[in-house]
Amino acid sequence: GLRIIDVGGTPIIWENNLSWLKEVSLLKNIEVTVANIKEYKSNNKIINCAIADATNMQQFQDKQFDIVFSNSVIEHVGDYKAQQSMANEILRIGKRYFVQTPNYYFPVEPHFLFPFFQFLPLQIKVWLITHFDLGWRKKTSNRETAIMLVDSVKLLTKKQLMALFPGANVFEEKVFGLTKSFIMYGESL
Repeated sequence: GLRIIDVGGTPIIWENNLSWLKEVSLLKNIEVTVANIKEYKSNNKIINCAIADATNMQQFQDKQFDIVFSNSVIEHVGDYKAQQSMANEILRIGKRYFVQTPNYYFPVEPHFLFPFFQFLPLQIKVWLITHFDLGWRKKTSNRETAIMLVDSVKLLTKKQLMALFPGANVFEEKVFGLTKSFIMYGESL
């Protein structure tokens, strides 16, 4: 069998792709656990939903999963210390991992869809969020909410990711020759 955990994901992705996964896999016994801080449910019998904090997944055993998958989550767990905790948990609970995250240096910040947003001072970011709809977010007149939105994203550099996942292979997703995001993958030691 194959045990997969999706850290920070939702069941809908797996519900929509399980038949394809079974077609391309020689394994027919696939079990998927979706671990998220929000509660989700799935009617699919091979998808288990668990409430879990990506920075502390003590409810899971060491190397319990064959594959740990996480797509655009690590930049949302908090500061670099929290990101380190998430990386440590991924390496602890899985035998192999695939972690995708946007590139800090890509010219368009992917959450706010604004050029060079990640490089702007906090006050300018807050002003932009309180005056314009940015990305998928509607503008807010509340300054504290704007600060919270800005603080909810901590993009990582390739060097930081290499420190979080020592020995990882790195796949660089490119757009017009520029690295849009990284996929860190490898075997946990």
